[in-house]
Amino acid sequence: MKKPTVEMKQRMCTRKRRYRSQGDALDAALLAGVERQRTAYRCTVCGHWHLASG
Repeated sequence: MKKPTVEMKQRMCTRKRRYRSQGDALDAALLAGVERQRTAYRCTVCGHWHLASG
């Protein structure tokens, strides 16, 4: 698999919801009922937190 380019990373980032903190991201997953299926990570592009499956 090819390493994503900067443009690809930016596109992936802008398509995801951003959260101010890890706690906010995990709370959103809890409210959606998918907390066991999601993890939160700090984005290297925007510096905010996103939810990832896994």
